Amino acid sequence: MADAVRIARISDEPLDLAAHIAAVSGPTAGGIATFVGTVRDHDPGARGEVTLLEYSSHPDAERTLAEIAASCAGGTDAECAIAVTHRIGKLEVGDLAVVVAVSSAHRAPAFEVCRALIERIKTDLPIWKRQHEHDGTASWVGLDV
Repeated sequence: MADAVRIARISDEPLDLAAHIAAVSGPTAGGIATFVGTVRDHDPGARGEVTLLEYSSHPDAERTLAEIAASCAGGTDAECAIAVTHRIGKLEVGDLAVVVAVSSAHRAPAFEVCRALIERIKTDLPIWKRQHEHDGTASWVGLDV
């Protein structure tokens, strides 16, 4: 199902949801499910307002992302098309951090694959997040250090 993956990128440029939807659109696409992760101004682990997230990635992160996407597409009997990009670098509140678009002939597989993909990204993609707060402090999120 590697041909199901239309986009699998790590990028330091702003993300474009419309481009991801276009990449999975076509005459067989009866439904398109999307997920957009944005930088928010709060976090349960923060002592104050979050002002910035700084993402960094392993050099193999893009290859890993493509493998994760192909695996998620292969986890269903339905034919799906996937477009996914995770951003790295310094992101302000409101910036898009990750965009996922999945199409299939019917809505259920599109939703299932979209959710499975974002969950796998959260656990398996070698990307690290440093959270900056209003008082100038910064801490790594999700690392056991």
